[in-house]
Amino acid sequence: MKLTFLYRGPLSSCNYACEYCPFAKHQESDAEHAADAAALERFVTWVEGRTSDQLSVFFTPWGEALIRRRYQRALTRLSCLPHVERVAIQTNLSCRLDWVEACDKSRLGLWATYHPGEIRRDRFLAQCRDLGARGIRFSVGVVGLKEHAQEIEALRRDLPPHVYLWINAYKRVPDYYTPGEVEAFTAIDPLFPLNNQRHPSRGRSCRTGASVLSVDGDGTLRRCHFVRDPIGNLYQPGWEEALRERPCPNETCGCHIGYVHLDPLRLYDAFRGGILERIPADWKG
Repeated sequence: MKLTFLYRGPLSSCNYACEYCPFAKHQESDAEHAADAAALERFVTWVEGRTSDQLSVFFTPWGEALIRRRYQRALTRLSCLPHVERVAIQTNLSCRLDWVEACDKSRLGLWATYHPGEIRRDRFLAQCRDLGARGIRFSVGVVGLKEHAQEIEALRRDLPPHVYLWINAYKRVPDYYTPGEVEAFTAIDPLFPLNNQRHPSRGRSCRTGASVLSVDGDGTLRRCHFVRDPIGNLYQPGWEEALRERPCPNETCGCHIGYVHLDPLRLYDAFRGGILERIPADWKG
């Protein structure tokens, strides 16, 4: 089988304090860290044992994971497995980066987010240069808040042209952007208009539930992060029986890690080879 897993364990802490995030500056207890470590180890061990499958893994933590050595070790182990095609993670890039030298860099990808106010731009850019020097594939993203527009423009100017900069549209406020603001952000990220909407999805075909699965720390399987109904458990026999095409039950899908798998949008062509690290196939800068 060829499958992609979106793994989100119990981790729910972050070293940043973004006002729009419920996990800002949240600290976990020792017991919570131990539970997350146990769940992560169980998942990585399971992947290691699936040698007859072709797998990809995308870590989408509630918080920042790469400041934890257990996640650095997990990505290292997974990237070195011949049956793992790609392993990627969302990160604010605040961690040390020397750990990537133990990875199979051809299989590793990072989805790096810049948070103005939490880190200086020059420091973030230094991390990006370090990644580039180490030969790691990565994209850079930022939430498209209006008050950060100048900072986003400066980030695009200072990043190497070949590094794709995506802008996550702020959709909590209806009609948040003026036409001029949409135009300005589109000049930076040509795919911004695609993200700046909630795509009709009810009844439409989607790869989630068939070749893409969301898995929690206890092994609970769902078709994606945005459909809460469980379809099985990874650690129980027969979970493969749940794999099948299903029409989406939600009215709309507004997050990239969800709508990228909607068949009608044909984004597997647009992101060919870079689905998990969010790099368009034809991006040249």
